[in-house]
Amino acid sequence: MPRVPLLSGSRVVIVPAGDDDVVLRPPPPPEQVVDVAAAVRDALRFPLAGPALDAVAPRGGRATIVVEPPALPVPGVHLDPRREALAAAIGELERCGIRDERQTILVAGGLGRRLGQRELERLLPPPQARSFHGRVLVHDVEEPGLVAITGGSDPPALIHPALVETDLALVVGAAETILHGGPGTLVAACEAGTVRRAAGADSLLEAARTPEWDLALHVEAALGERVALMGVSLVLDLPRLTGTFRGYPDDAGTVERLVRSPLRAAFSLLPGALRRDLLFHQGRRLDATAAFAGPPSVAHTEALLRGIALRGTRLDEPVDALVVGVPWVGPNMPRGPLNPITAAAVALGLALRLRRDAFPVRLGGTVVLLHSLRRSFAPAEAPYAAMFHELRDARAPDELDAAEERAAADERALDAYRAGKTCHPLLPYADWAGCAPALARLGRVIVAGCRDALAARTLGFVPSHGIASALEMAHGVSGGRARMGILVAPPYPALLVG
Repeated sequence: MPRVPLLSGSRVVIVPAGDDDVVLRPPPPPEQVVDVAAAVRDALRFPLAGPALDAVAPRGGRATIVVEPPALPVPGVHLDPRREALAAAIGELERCGIRDERQTILVAGGLGRRLGQRELERLLPPPQARSFHGRVLVHDVEEPGLVAITGGSDPPALIHPALVETDLALVVGAAETILHGGPGTLVAACEAGTVRRAAGADSLLEAARTPEWDLALHVEAALGERVALMGVSLVLDLPRLTGTFRGYPDDAGTVERLVRSPLRAAFSLLPGALRRDLLFHQGRRLDATAAFAGPPSVAHTEALLRGIALRGTRLDEPVDALVVGVPWVGPNMPRGPLNPITAAAVALGLALRLRRDAFPVRLGGTVVLLHSLRRSFAPAEAPYAAMFHELRDARAPDELDAAEERAAADERALDAYRAGKTCHPLLPYADWAGCAPALARLGRVIVAGCRDALAARTLGFVPSHGIASALEMAHGVSGGRARMGILVAPPYPALLVG
């Protein structure tokens, strides 16, 4: 019987796989890796649609470059190609006659915690970070000076004034999902209500008939009526390990070597803080394979389709149960340990929404989530602790809706967000809303290795002491022998189902 190692927080858990089970591995790394700076320069000079950058950038004018914190993919890397892309975009604007003193970098983090000086310095490679003379602004979704723009959204979106009081707005990022990159970056530069409306997409990889994608298109169209607008989107590979276990999780030989390695057992005996630190500093690389430019939605769509083909793994038909490992860090920037809500957001709101064509688990099926799910909330996660208590006390969906309204008006929580101490109080509700599409289709979620039964039951999950008992429960729910899928991740591949 094959055995598959999966992350459960900072631990490595061995999952036994039966002969009929489906092991879903990410595809191998691509052979073609591009020079990011050269690819961005070429893309801006030869866009997919619309005029080139030098035709829309007024010489001596002003430009605002809007970027998102590199929250996806999970886990991240230290040397992210988006840094080179941003540096190349700054250089191209200078070539077109807009000096860096006339450039503004706007960091659109949506409802996430506002980045501090250390994180801002990492947006660019060190030489370019030291030499940049323009402004760097961090978006505040509660800023009273946000500007109303129309474009079909109701109510009208309010957007950061740096995107309106300029001659050119340039979106620079990577096509990770329909909500991250491209027009989604513009939504992240809007007020809290608009950002919150974009949180509950059914699939993160399908734009057709998606209200969240339509909202992003409305914001893009409305801004395009005010200023010249262009975007550049990278196609990124999955983060790949380097060093001893290079090849995990896509190479079956490396997976088997990890199962047999004595280092795995020794690693599990280390204190949790030391395990997380070792995982954080583990060597990983993230390569770019292409760059596209044009209107933000056009460049983003092309890059996203290329990325899905590059990072996707195929599942012929939905499984009865799916085992999903959860990493040691959360989906938001700055990175931090997981709490019960962010653990659910990674497994249900991210891994199960990175899919196309069909849901990977049959209707009424089971997900086995690998995580301790301890109620551990850092001071910066105070809004998550507050939302968890509301979720524990809520007896009906409308009670949670009322709690969200109270959170949005909590001045103390908003002051902490403005000071960069915590995320916005609506972010936990947005993360939980991202889990709703999966929860609506699943019969149950079993938490294998759960160390906090109350936390699991508060979220509506079933606690289980270990992977063996969790798998036994999953088989019992299906009436005997369940067809099991094992998602060998993170990083999470795109699931192409059916």
